[in-house]
Amino acid sequence: MRHLKAFRKLNRTSSHRSLMLRNLVTSLLEHERVETTVMKAKEARRIADKMITLGKKGSLHARRRAAAVLMKKTVVQKLFDELAPRYEKREGGYTRIMRVGYRKGDGAEMAFLELVKEEVKGKKKKTGKKSAKKTGTAKSVKKETAPKSKKAAAEKPAAKKAAEEKVEAPEISGETSSEKAEPKASEQKKSEGEETS
Repeated sequence: MRHLKAFRKLNRTSSHRSLMLRNLVTSLLEHERVETTVMKAKEARRIADKMITLGKKGSLHARRRAAAVLMKKTVVQKLFDELAPRYEKREGGYTRIMRVGYRKGDGAEMAFLELVKEEVKGKKKKTGKKSAKKTGTAKSVKKETAPKSKKAAAEKPAAKKAAEEKVEAPEISGETSSEKAEPKASEQKKSEGEETS
């Protein structure tokens, strides 16, 4: 059971810890990227996400609650004017933690805590049988897209090849291809002789 383990104490008194995290979140929202230890970053992330959610609400009450946490008036204004519209379509997950190695002095694991910058793309609509069933055109989609069985799938390409061969191949009427070629050559000689005379 995790009774009384709601957060990391970070080896500080409650007032020191609260002030340190408020200062860290203010710097994060001001500069959009800070370097700190991984444990501090994980704690500051919780507060930063709550501040951006307040910014998205946009009410006077939300502005006063954010101002009670953040240390600078300019950061509160930036939160409501710039950052909240940027994350309007995103439902949480406004920050990211990128681990960068260990601090030289005491070996503490360091990380960058930064605001996510890319836009969230809308969900793609699925096309196929499910969407066709909803619209009532499932039968027409099935007929156009795929044959009903594997045998039919194998027969269709074979039928197409045979049809192409019939178009390309000469009609067989007892004459061979060499016999057909010879009269054409003699006809050309006759036409040349007529032109000269």
